[in-house]
Amino acid sequence: MSKTPRIAALMIGRGGSSLRGKNILPVHGVPLLLWSAAAAHRSAHIGRYYVSSDDDGILETAGQAGYRPIRRPPELCTATAQSSDAVIHALDRIEAEGPVDIVVLQHANVGTITEKIIDDCIAEMLADPSLSAVVPSHEMSEYHPWRARSIVDGVLQPFVETAGQVSANRQDLPMALFYDHSIWVLRAATIRDPDGQAPWPCMGRKIKPYLTEGCFDVHDLDDIARTEKWLTQNGVERPSFGAAAGALEEALRQ
Repeated sequence: MSKTPRIAALMIGRGGSSLRGKNILPVHGVPLLLWSAAAAHRSAHIGRYYVSSDDDGILETAGQAGYRPIRRPPELCTATAQSSDAVIHALDRIEAEGPVDIVVLQHANVGTITEKIIDDCIAEMLADPSLSAVVPSHEMSEYHPWRARSIVDGVLQPFVETAGQVSANRQDLPMALFYDHSIWVLRAATIRDPDGQAPWPCMGRKIKPYLTEGCFDVHDLDDIARTEKWLTQNGVERPSFGAAAGALEEALRQ
């Protein structure tokens, strides 16, 4: 890696969704994805910005924040398409424009992100070159895998076999972490690793968690309200990009 790491932001999002246009729905009067874009611009480390999507609205809105468009081919735009494949497709384009060491992957439907989270995760990567990724993660003991069940011959059976008895008290169970899906900080050299951890092999094989209290990825209008509350409670600075900022300022004057 060069003395000054080459770090790019990559936002991903599809147009098809049960909540139409969710990635650009207004959050405090600003398109959702611009909140994440603003956090990336406030990062002390990111120097290049890209957005991968099949949707004109996503590409154009992210463009207001200086994100260069990467249009996905049809085979990466289906409901069954794998996000790791979209990341690899975008990485090909990013590397065609210049070398990159770290990719900060942003999900377009998440606004609950700050530059501190981004920069803390990047700092972890820079401190340990053996890491393939640093990913915000949260504990959710009520959904612990030892409590999960599958249906076998019509009846419930443990989803994960364990040795001995499992305590009914959540606090007795070992920590179980789940990814936030807000950002993934990925080492570019391991994104294409075919043996990376499933179901997102682009994360590679040595993934360090960055502990959080979780995020709100938007799937319905209640998630929009939760996102707005989180942004207010955390004092997140309002984005001020292009057309979005102009429209907001005009609305506030009326």
